[in-house]
Amino acid sequence: VRLVESGGGLVQPGGSLRLSCAASGFTFSRYDVRWYRRAPGKERELVAAITSAGGSTNYADSVKGRFTISRDNAKNTVYLQMNSLKPEDTAVYYCNARNWQFDYWGQGTQVTVFS
Repeated sequence: VRLVESGGGLVQPGGSLRLSCAASGFTFSRYDVRWYRRAPGKERELVAAITSAGGSTNYADSVKGRFTISRDNAKNTVYLQMNSLKPEDTAVYYCNARNWQFDYWGQGTQVTVFS
């Protein structure tokens, strides 16, 4: 079982990044997926969530209107499109796939928004 995040990096305020989370080793289409982030010295924060079939999404108030979560179950991948990035978006972003029985995590990808 693997979840591998990619797409993080350095970006200036106002810029964009697209994170990807590639899954393998389990039936990805049966799992809801969430993106979390943890900034230095802060608690882990739920950023966005999407249901297994992609029919419903939710966002933290801090990212509404700027971030979009989506998934392609044929590619076993979930995405987080991040626009209008702010310095306070700087964090390690983690992908989490869960159902009633299992809970899987990726290793994280660093996003740094600097002036």
